[in-house]
Amino acid sequence: MAQVIAGMTMSVDGFVADETGSAGCLYPDLAALQGSEYMNGLIEATGAVIMGKRAFEMGDPDWHVGNYEFQVPIFVVTHEPPQIPPKQDQRLTFTFVPEGIESAVIQAKAAAGDQSVQVIGGASVIRQLLHTGLVDELHVDIMPMLLGAGIQLFDSDSPEVELEKIDVQEKSEREPA
Repeated sequence: MAQVIAGMTMSVDGFVADETGSAGCLYPDLAALQGSEYMNGLIEATGAVIMGKRAFEMGDPDWHVGNYEFQVPIFVVTHEPPQIPPKQDQRLTFTFVPEGIESAVIQAKAAAGDQSVQVIGGASVIRQLLHTGLVDELHVDIMPMLLGAGIQLFDSDSPEVELEKIDVQEKSEREPA
């Protein structure tokens, strides 16, 4: 059965986006990930994606077909599905789920089969998964910067969850001077 894997990149002080809602500063090396062993492995293991409406709206949804890393069924948790559905094909489909996170997980797991369900973006979606106990793995990448304000992944409403450390990796992109 599919595992639900949620993850985000955050600043050392716990923010996943700045005060304007942009996460761009946390992903200066995003283009370098394309085609990497890490990204190719993630793509190969993923059978479905769950994302929040804000993550869905970050770019042009019609661009996703043939371009987005994950060419799999995508389940968007939202109270207001778009009036005009985005482009889709036989590999990449969008399902808008107004019934909530539990329904999105059930549908995504069914679509993923034995592959994983990747949760892409949305601190709110990840917090909902933690509250309902529906996430199997939580991946947190720490970017060495302080934002000071913005959107936090964990806040005072976050549930108490005991975690088991699976792996820790340190990456350095800086060349010696």
